[in-house]
Amino acid sequence: MILQILGLLGFLFFQQGATTAAPVVEWANGREHDFGKMRQGAPRSYAFQFKNVSKDSIRIETVRTSCGCTAADWVEKPIAPGQTGEISIEYDAYMRGSFNKKIRVFFDAQRKPEILRIRGDVD
Repeated sequence: MILQILGLLGFLFFQQGATTAAPVVEWANGREHDFGKMRQGAPRSYAFQFKNVSKDSIRIETVRTSCGCTAADWVEKPIAPGQTGEISIEYDAYMRGSFNKKIRVFFDAQRKPEILRIRGDVD
């Protein structure tokens, strides 16, 4: 009987820990951007815009790109509830061919990163 109760408590604890918290941001222009056709050697930029939908101020801790051909720029100041911010992504189109890159955005009020994507074709 005691083992059954302990097993049930363990299961409930695991289930509670497995739930994910609500996102702290809402992406105004989506999480993906298609640059379409690009000319080789001509870098292009795009700004992902977001809104703080949490009840507290948030801050971008870091932005990690998947390769050296993609750079990120952001403001490191706190963003109050209801306010907006942006992350500027630049792709250096030095190689021909298709690309599909993942960008991970880490906010201080959220454990899991937000995932953004850019793609396109370099001629």
